Formats: sequence, C-alpha cells, structure tokens
Amino acid sequence: MSKTEQFRQLLRSGDLEFLLEAHDGLSAKIGEEAGFKGLWASGLCISGQLAVRDSNEASWTQVLDVLEFMTDATSIPILLDGDTGYGNFNSMRRLVRKLEQRDVAAVCIEDKLFPKTNSFIAGEAQPLADIDEFCGKIKAGKDAQSDADFAIVARVEAFITGWGLGEALTRAHAYADAGADAILMHSSKSTPDEILAFKHEWHRECPVIIVPTRYYSTPSDVYRTAGISVVIWANHLLRAAIGAMQQTAATIKAEENLFLVEDQVVPVAEIFRLQGAHELAEAEKRYLPNRNAGVWTVVLAASRGEELGELTSNRPKAMVEVNGRPLAQHIVDAFNAIGVKNITMVRGFRKDAFDIPNLHYVDNDDYERSGELASLQVALDALPPESAEATLVVCYGDVLFSKFVPQALLDLEADLAIAVDTDWRVSANRDRAADLVRCSAPPSRDAFYKRIELERISTELPEEEVHGEWMGFLKIGAGARPLVRELTAELLSAPDGQQAALEDLLQRLASSDLAVEVFYTTGHWLDVDRLADLGSAGSFDTPG
Repeated sequence: MSKTEQFRQLLRSGDLEFLLEAHDGLSAKIGEEAGFKGLWASGLCISGQLAVRDSNEASWTQVLDVLEFMTDATSIPILLDGDTGYGNFNSMRRLVRKLEQRDVAAVCIEDKLFPKTNSFIAGEAQPLADIDEFCGKIKAGKDAQSDADFAIVARVEAFITGWGLGEALTRAHAYADAGADAILMHSSKSTPDEILAFKHEWHRECPVIIVPTRYYSTPSDVYRTAGISVVIWANHLLRAAIGAMQQTAATIKAEENLFLVEDQVVPVAEIFRLQGAHELAEAEKRYLPNRNAGVWTVVLAASRGEELGELTSNRPKAMVEVNGRPLAQHIVDAFNAIGVKNITMVRGFRKDAFDIPNLHYVDNDDYERSGELASLQVALDALPPESAEATLVVCYGDVLFSKFVPQALLDLEADLAIAVDTDWRVSANRDRAADLVRCSAPPSRDAFYKRIELERISTELPEEEVHGEWMGFLKIGAGARPLVRELTAELLSAPDGQQAALEDLLQRLASSDLAVEVFYTTGHWLDVDRLADLGSAGSFDTPG
C-alpha cells in the first residue's frame, strides 16, 4: 500500500492506533523500527531540533526539507503537524501539493491564527480562527490534492482557548462538513475529561485523534472504550534526546574524558546501521568496478608473539582478539573493504588455531628457526599461477590499520612502494625496536607532490637521519616480482640467512636499480607488540 493508503487504514481500522513523534530522519527510522505504524512530524520538535521557537520561526519550506529526509528514511505514513497551514487558503493549496510530492501521507492544521503559538503557552489568551475561513482552508486543501487518499486532519483548539464543549462541537461539525478526514481534539487538562465529554457527544463517522501529553497517566483502554481512533505520543523522542545529550555533555565537561559515558551511549556502529551503511556496501559491490579485484595480499602470521605472554600460549598473536575479533580478521576485513579478496595467510605456531574462512593458508613449519623473509618465500612459492601478473601487498599479521593505507600504496604507480609513518617518535617512546627509514626527502607539504624514495632502513638509524617509521606494508608489482624473488633467495642462502627480516629485503631493494617509492602518512595504524597495545586498539573497530 502507498503511505496515504496506510494512513487512511489507520484512521478506519476500528482499533486504537498510535503515532509516535519524530523530528528528523534518524528519529523517524527509530520510530518505525520500534514497531509504530505511523509517525507524527511534530511542529514543536522540528522547530526544537532547529533551536527556534514553535511560532513558525522555521519556514514551511525548511519544514519540508526535514520531512523529505523523514519520508526517505521510512516506509510508514507521516502525519505532519502543519500548524495553521502556514497562511491562508492559497498557502494551504501549495502546502498540500508539496507534501504529496514528498510522499507525506497527511497534514493536520489547527484553527488558530498565523503565525501560531504553541498551545501550552498561554493557551486561553490565543484567538481562534474564523470558522468559515478555516473551513475554506480545509476545502482548498482537499481540492488541491491529487491523491484521493491524502488526508487532512482538522485540529480543534476550543478547549485549549477556554471556549468549552459547545464551541468544540460546533467547530468539529463544521470542519467535518468541509471535508476534514479526521478531527484532532486537543486539551491541556491533566485528565481526559474534556476529550471524553466531546467523544460522548460526537456521533459522526469522522475519526477522532487525541494528543494526551498533559493527561498522560490515563490508561489507553479508556480511549479504546471511548472509541478514539488514534493516539499521538507527541514529543517524547526529542525530550528523551535532550535529556541524554545534556547529561552526556555535562559529564564530559566535568570529567574531561569519556570513561563514564562511553558505555552509556550507543556504539558508532549503531549510527552506521541506522544510516544504512551495509546497504551502501552491498550496492558498491553491484555498481562500482573493483579496481583491486586482481590484487593479492600476503599476511605474515607465523610467529607466536611471546611478548603477549599467556595470551599466546595456545594461539598465535594474529589470533588474539581485539574488540571481539582476531587481529587477523581485522586485517582481512580491511583488505576486503577495498575489494581485495585474494589473501594468503602464512601460518606457523599453532596453525590449527586459524579458523578465518575464505583464505588461502600456507605454512612455514620451520617458523621457530626462520624469520619473516622465509615466510614470504613460502607464500611466493605457493601463490597460484593466476597471480603471476598480479600486484602483491605484503603485511604483518599483528598490525591494525585503516583501509586507506593499503589503498594509498595501490594507487601509486611504482612497482615497489612502502607506507611510512611520519610520527615515528611515538614508536621510539614506546621502548621498542622500530623500522626507521631515511628517504630522498623529508615529510613536508611539498612532499605530497614529489616522488619520495627509500634510501635506508634500520632499527638503529641516527635520529637526525630519520624521516619516519616503516609501517609493515610492502607493495610488489608484477614488474618487481622477479627481483624480489632473486633477492629473497640470496638473503636466505647466506649464513644465518634463515633469520632474515623484511627490513633486510627492503634495504637490498633500496640499493637496487628499482626504486622503492614512499607514501608518507601520520598514524592510522597500530603495531601490536605488547599487552599495553591491546588496550589502545579500540579505535580500529572498523576497517575505515
């Protein structure tokens, strides 16, 4: 059914129905997910989230902009709190046409004067619109609609302004005669007495809608018994959000950290879910070409990682969990996020502990006596024939990183490239060996426009020569594969060569005829060396 048909069905269902207030796309989606069949686009709350008064300070076109996001985000009907129709009969005609264009199911207009004032602010002092003029506005709206199911709800403010039951009935009958599809009877009393008195005297088929903001303690069965058609919970999502934001803001200001609030707020992943990030990812697979489809990744994960103590007593470091997922899974997810699906994982210690699906596993069974370069050779020997012309990205199995790091390497035209972190002093201050590099030019704003090449890599590079730290990523294009195989074999065949590291290969490559291009970045990765590093890994919960 269309949204207008859904709303008309709510009005005529014969049972008590409920609408929930919403004021933007996010709250609208939350309301639908909660199970509500329809939404009330509250004028108070839309103006409130814009931080302006509920006195038509937000223009009707600004309200339409908000409504467009709300209707796009949901599949259930929306009843707009249209104030007084934003002007005279002509404004009403244009409003109805614009609402239909935005798939809004219905509009409610109230019989007060433009610009309106909220009903709970000195209600008895507010003048009512002329009955005939307001009926003309209803008729104009009905004549303007092109969808027969679009609904116009007439809101009667007689109780709010102190006129009593007689005036409320007179106006309600006139508005129903003018073509209103439902009557919204409003009251500011703390009990539903006025509403129930009206309904007792209302014998027409025209449905009645109520807004029990002030008489909130009344059980809903009272409304069922009275024959009310729809109840609107009119402003509670915004009020709940304001309280939560005020408390969170005050706590962060007082504590100057996030310790007390992080567990009290939804994870960022919930925002992504409500935004439909997963659907976009699926759509990208359908509609965007995967420029990295032919890329292969080699992840070196053969070592135990003894520095993590008991955590690696029965599993390799790459399978230690961070935020509920193994390190290796984070690496796989990051490469998958840029379209790299061909991943070879080199195992060694407790290879039976690897249970990540859709990977090509190879084993370095001599992992206790060999180093990183031996694991790389195992992987190169095991790559299938179809990868012969592919670009490879080699990385360690104990690094967390944002997906843009390998993508930036792949975007470079060079056959050999590495990623270098310019914030190398962070690593130096952590009392661990870092692969420090000297390049053809230091990091700078101008370096972004230059081709920077690796000159030297060492854990003992003098401070005055250091330009950054190698992040553990090496791109190997098809043109450089033969040289990499040749130098790897040479290094491994030397005395004690089985202990050779990737650092040794990089230094030989830097001295060869093929230059190693450098991509400078700052941060966006974490080398998990010690237990303390696991506590810093929370920011890498997603591959973005």
